[in-house]
Amino acid sequence: MIRSMTAFGAAQGTVDNWRVSWDLRAVNHRYLDLGLRLPDPLRGLELEVRNRIGESFKRGRVECTLAWKPLAQEAGPTRVDPELVRGLLDALRHIEALEERAWARCSAIDLLRWPGVMQESEPDIAALGPGILALLDQALAEALAFREREGAQIAALLDNRCADIRNAVRAVQARLPTVLVGLREKLMARLAEVTATPDASRLEQELVYLAQKMDVAEELDRLTAHTTEMQHILTQREPAGRRLDFLLQEMNREANTLASKSADLETTRAAVDIKVLIEQMREQVQNVE
Repeated sequence: MIRSMTAFGAAQGTVDNWRVSWDLRAVNHRYLDLGLRLPDPLRGLELEVRNRIGESFKRGRVECTLAWKPLAQEAGPTRVDPELVRGLLDALRHIEALEERAWARCSAIDLLRWPGVMQESEPDIAALGPGILALLDQALAEALAFREREGAQIAALLDNRCADIRNAVRAVQARLPTVLVGLREKLMARLAEVTATPDASRLEQELVYLAQKMDVAEELDRLTAHTTEMQHILTQREPAGRRLDFLLQEMNREANTLASKSADLETTRAAVDIKVLIEQMREQVQNVE
């Protein structure tokens, strides 16, 4: 079953004293283009995160964001930077010595408000990592289910379009004998306008030449073969977007040839209908992984 490149997945949970949230969004892209946003303390997980996403996505623009914060009741341990406090006090005494007068004394609260004095302890990534990555796996599983559901809808649409193309091909095939008879009658009518008696052998040669020039059996056979191969690809598990896109290019080539060889209005209409169906399929295939 093919998969769509459009996906959304999310997972939230508690890891130790931290609230962790993953948000994963994907759209179609020619290659795998991964954008990660991780908090600075968790940058050490980036390689493993990329590997896990790469195992699930082969193509697409994937935006993955990790947010975390300490639980309200467990704000997390903090500590005072003693070196920074000593430096601030030394700076204050130095200013007083330069001015040779005492300045208003700083309270302990004033010092605690100074940026960097109060520091939260660094989280233990080795301990938190497995729980955070387990939540990522949940988000990836949700995204995979999303992609498979949408892929099933795209596959059904493509399958229906393949059936429509084969119906159009059968209609053209059924009409080929009538087209050839019409060509013969048209040629005989033109010859009837000529006073000279036509050469029978020459006439047959011209009819054979016209029949070969207007023969579209090969194009119709290839269109049928391409639609059969496409329906086979739709049942496979591996990424199929590029193979489907190649098949559509070949189908469009055959439809163009069919239109150029057309000898009557109905065949031309069938060729146009087939090209419209191919274009509708191409729009859908752009979102297939």
